[in-house]
Amino acid sequence: MMAGLMASPTTEPTTMLEKTDRCGDLAHRPRVLLGKMGLDGHDRGVKLIARALRDSGVHVIYSGLWQTPRSLAISARDEDVDCIAVSMMSNSHNVLVPNLIESCRELGCSGIRINVGGIIPQEDVQGMLDAGVHRVFHTGTSMLEIVEAVADAVQPYEPSDSDTAKQSQLARAISLCCEGHTTDHPKKRPARIIGLTGSPGAGKSTLVAAMASELHARGEKLAVVAFDPMSPITSGALLGDRLRVDFNTVGESVFYRSLAVVGEDYQHLPSILDLLGGAGYEQVVVETVGSGQSDVAIREHVDSTVVVVVPGMGDAVQMDKAGILEIADTFVVNKADFAGEAKLVRELLDIATGRPIFETIATQGQGIEELVQHLFPAAS
Repeated sequence: MMAGLMASPTTEPTTMLEKTDRCGDLAHRPRVLLGKMGLDGHDRGVKLIARALRDSGVHVIYSGLWQTPRSLAISARDEDVDCIAVSMMSNSHNVLVPNLIESCRELGCSGIRINVGGIIPQEDVQGMLDAGVHRVFHTGTSMLEIVEAVADAVQPYEPSDSDTAKQSQLARAISLCCEGHTTDHPKKRPARIIGLTGSPGAGKSTLVAAMASELHARGEKLAVVAFDPMSPITSGALLGDRLRVDFNTVGESVFYRSLAVVGEDYQHLPSILDLLGGAGYEQVVVETVGSGQSDVAIREHVDSTVVVVVPGMGDAVQMDKAGILEIADTFVVNKADFAGEAKLVRELLDIATGRPIFETIATQGQGIEELVQHLFPAAS
């Protein structure tokens, strides 16, 4: 996957690492974007690397399979990562890697380090290094080398200068905010902020992705702040929500930022929302970590709260318990093609007291147009 500095291929086996924080003394938590460019449809190796990085204290953004150079560059810029770690099938690196470097330059994030891995012939390594790749990893690179390469990319955050792209300036302002620093970036509360919450496995990320595609089709912009849990042992995190969004289609109409959180610690969220509004994003979705019955803090930060439920994840007694269902302004029954959907809707009707209930199949786009129109009414 990623790479060692001109090192010869090694037969050293890939092994897992002991779960411990290897990044606590750095200027900030390393943020690395993992991606597979081109037609490489295998991601088991990337997932192993993602876990090893998370278990070493790294914040890992996983962008999924079938990425283009431009979609990876958009993700890297908006996530303000320290490092892009990309792998691909044999014989595609000489085309895709230069395109990735050029896309980063065009999008205003050329300072991000790029590490490349895969089956890379030794004779191609120097050419990639000369083009701007930081390291090239070969098959057999150890997990510890990968962790060390990511940690080595971390530099103290500095405000983006006025010559960088506006999106890069926004991304860096959010990073500074999360570190407790103030910035002179414009601030304004967005016109409409939706909090999306629900239990793990309810399909929240897929729902957000479908909503983003619908708003893109309407010619509108959307900002998404997606929270995932931070490890209580290493402070690492695996941030995988953005992989549901097809950035090859929506391009730059969606600004997506993945953040790690402990419990419901939303202390920086109000400032992040103001930064998004100041950058011109009037429509924002905040996706929570998969939540339980008592995780209700998100309602204090948003204009409207959507609670996503799915058939088979609770009975009428669960419905009557105080907590997360009480904070819903809108209910979404996702995976409405699952058995038990009609029973779930009936039980929701008993407690909804007039609050709207939408039925969706996010993976197929069913019910999304109506939901988006309800949450983000189109201007007349």
